[in-house]
Amino acid sequence: MAVGDQEAVRACLDRFGGLVWSLARRMTPTHAEAEDAVQEIFVEVWKNAYRYDASVASETAFIAMIARRRLIDRRRRAGRQLDKNGLPESEPPAAPSVEITADEREAAGAAMSAMSRLSDEQQRVLRLSLVQGLSHERIAGATGLPLGTVKTHARRGLIRLRELLNAAKKDGNGAPITSEGGAV
Repeated sequence: MAVGDQEAVRACLDRFGGLVWSLARRMTPTHAEAEDAVQEIFVEVWKNAYRYDASVASETAFIAMIARRRLIDRRRRAGRQLDKNGLPESEPPAAPSVEITADEREAAGAAMSAMSRLSDEQQRVLRLSLVQGLSHERIAGATGLPLGTVKTHARRGLIRLRELLNAAKKDGNGAPITSEGGAV
């Protein structure tokens, strides 16, 4: 295979197709994904055939190792993608029993406007955290994102929100405006 012999490619497919197929079926959720994975694995074997060293491992071990790595990579990629339909949507907060002032309504509108300018991932993480009160660990479990990524999305999202809200509060002279309306 390393030198491009088509007969060697056919022999490899015939000899190791069953092994790769069984690994793919065990590690992918659907038949179609397993087919895609098998094709991806054999392309990877073809690209890396020059690396094979019989003194290090058998052909079977070499191909199984490539298959396993490729299948794990596919699983990780799938886990990183947010399932927008699989997460519970945030419920709007219950209506407060006290009347909302015009200033509070304006501040809430500014916050929602700023929130809409964040990335989808940051919005999702902040909604789950702020509205539903989930911990970073629970958000990671619900979204399939690594814990560090959840924390990064939360931190960067909050920093960006602060920047956007501060920019919106500046008066014509560039001075921040306090909640009472006066310049600081």
